[in-house]
Parts: sequence; structure tokens; C-alpha cells
Amino acid sequence: MKVLLTRPQGRNQSMIEALNEKGVSHVVTPLLNVQATDIQLHQSSIEQFNQADIVIFISTNAVKFASKALNNQFPDSAQFYAVGEATYQALLTLGISSQKAPQECQQTEGLLTLEQLHHISNKNIVIVRGVGGREALAEALNSRGAVVNYWEAYQRGCPQLDKNSVIRGWQNAEIDTIVVTSGEILDNLIKLVPKELFAWLRACHIIVPSSRVQEQALANGLQHVTNAKAANCKAVLSALKLSI
Repeated sequence: MKVLLTRPQGRNQSMIEALNEKGVSHVVTPLLNVQATDIQLHQSSIEQFNQADIVIFISTNAVKFASKALNNQFPDSAQFYAVGEATYQALLTLGISSQKAPQECQQTEGLLTLEQLHHISNKNIVIVRGVGGREALAEALNSRGAVVNYWEAYQRGCPQLDKNSVIRGWQNAEIDTIVVTSGEILDNLIKLVPKELFAWLRACHIIVPSSRVQEQALANGLQHVTNAKAANCKAVLSALKLSI
């Protein structure tokens, strides 16, 4: 097994350490970069955030960039929720206690199963996310009677890469397994690989974090796709059939 790790710069370390410990060959090529949105666009969102009954963080980046914009000043009255374990831990590091999605489904679908989010009529909810995230969570919360707003605290992009040299490097390293932890990373991967090399990509084992990204991968012609059901290190190692 030769593994390609594709998370943004600085976000692959736990997987690097785990794969090194197990003697699994790997290459790191970040296929997503993340940066704060214009601070001038944050003011109304911050006002809504400070008045929210419930705040839901979609990712560790949501915690990171919101925290910077707020100078680590979080409202005392809100209830905080995290979609996954890593996001929960990021909040905990800041001294913020939160509820998280169940271990068996660390996705928005899992978060929606929490009893506390079933009785939210007229509650003001702010979802902290990147620009252009999914609407399914907000739609579900709206259907339960909540008033939902977004704070888009960061935006994603694709790093500038030399397609030919990057893919040649992957093939020289005999990459046969690719860890993809978001739909945006999958999009960037598919756009990066030219049509004449798509057969190579189709032959790779693709590890994805959710059923939504699995469906996205299959719809784009990828055939060997495993849903890890979360993006954290333990879930990915399990999908790779490596115990932590």
C-alpha cells in the first residue's frame, strides 16, 4: 500500500505519524488551501454569533478562523456543537465545552440525531463554516423551527500545482491509495488528473469521509471507494485496515 495524503498544509501530521509507525509508505500533497474571508464581511455574522442560542462548528478551520476574528471571546450564553471529534477537540483546547456528533457517525447527519437539536423551535442558530458549504444541515434545522444563519469564516482554494510533475511523482511513488477528507479535495483531485491518466486514478483505492463524498466519487467514475464515516485519523486507519 502506497498512500497519498491530501489535506491542507499542516493537517496531515497525525496520519503521517501513524503511517510512519506502521511502516506504510506515503506522499503528502495538499490539494486544498484555506484562508480567512475578508474581515469586513464578518461584522453582521459576529453580531448574529454573539446573540445565538446555538452555535455549530462544521470543522477545525471554522473554530480556528472564528476564534481569530473573535479574539477568543466566545459568548457565555450559547450552546456549542461540533460535527466531529477533531472539531470538538479544537473547541476544548480553547476552553469551550461542546456537544459532538455520535462516534459512529461524525458527520452532519450524526449531529442531527442528537436529542438536544430536536427541540429548537424559535432558537437562533449560527453555523460556522467555509464559503459555500452544504445546505442540508441548515435545511433540517429550519424544518425543526429554528432560525438559522451562517458565518462563513474562511474560504477554500486549490494550491498552485504543476499537474504533470505532481502526478508523475505520485506514479513514481506507486501511489495506489488516496485519502480524501472533503468534497472540495475530491473536486481538486479530479480536476488535477488529465483524462489520459484517469484510468490510473480509477484504479486507486479512494478513502472518503462520508456517504455524500462517496456518492460524489462514484458519480465521477471512481470505482474503488471506501467510506471511513469520518475524517479523523482513527477512522481513516480503520478504512485502510490498519489499527491505531
